[in-house]
Amino acid sequence: MGLTAVESGSVLAIDAGNSKTDVAVVTAAGQVLATARGGGFRPPAVGVAAAVDALAEPVARAFADASVTSVSHVSACLANADLPVEEEQLATAIEARGWGASVTVRNDTFAILRAGVAEPRGVAVVCGAGINCVGMRPDGRTARFPAIGRISGDWGGGWGLSEEALWFAARGEDGRGEPTALSRTLPGHFGLPTMYALIEALHLEHVDHDRRHELTPVLFATADEGDPAARAIVARLAEEVTVMATVALTRLDLLDEETPVLLGGSVLTAGHALLNDAVRDRLAARAPKADVRLVTASPVLGAALLGLDRLGAGTPARERARGYWEG
Repeated sequence: MGLTAVESGSVLAIDAGNSKTDVAVVTAAGQVLATARGGGFRPPAVGVAAAVDALAEPVARAFADASVTSVSHVSACLANADLPVEEEQLATAIEARGWGASVTVRNDTFAILRAGVAEPRGVAVVCGAGINCVGMRPDGRTARFPAIGRISGDWGGGWGLSEEALWFAARGEDGRGEPTALSRTLPGHFGLPTMYALIEALHLEHVDHDRRHELTPVLFATADEGDPAARAIVARLAEEVTVMATVALTRLDLLDEETPVLLGGSVLTAGHALLNDAVRDRLAARAPKADVRLVTASPVLGAALLGLDRLGAGTPARERARGYWEG
């Protein structure tokens, strides 16, 4: 039997990324009553109000399927909630919807971290379209980075990797840099003969700007073939992942303790052995007690577990929720 109003001990879990949103209604006992999927969550592009409007549609479907009108707590892990002030703005906007008696908003990287650990303790580095790192301890202490691009010191992510590959390929073709197979493989992906042709196609938008992300797998394939420039880019990403994780561990006084370090996001979970082996080797040298794991579970599981943590749910409830997504 479903619920009809705010039930003490129920969670609306939201994981909203740039390309898609997953929501779930979960009881305090860890039973998943309903799930729904919506589109991307991009407040920088459309504004906070419109972005939260987009969340309303999958939330309404999940509430209807679960026979609820609201819950006791909303646990929202949201892309583009990179600064505390942004989390506060988004929390205020979600509170105004009346979906739950209380609301917690976190960056979506926290969902990856919580999905990968049995207890709220560890560090996660996520590399998808962008790159980010967060850490948390059970006492509530966290470590994080602004993660808003080069102005906050970031390097990496699928978009950054494709831009770096294009830079090396352009210079390799025109003589300003060392020759690289990227000068052939990148334009070849689009059926073009030269980097000059690809530069022109990108500049004139004959190749859509959003298709640049397709070049990241080409970069890794070229690196696997032994190209020095491509391998240097992959090595730099491995170094960046290692540095972020090590700094987060240090900030949380976890460097000398056995601690999970979770790797998530499309780039780190794609099975690129050259990258993942390099990350493991570097972390073994600098954070030898780090327990490195790949996280492939749905991030909305992490949002649900964070909500259950807030409600003080026990291990059986958390395991029941985990079993729904991992079983």
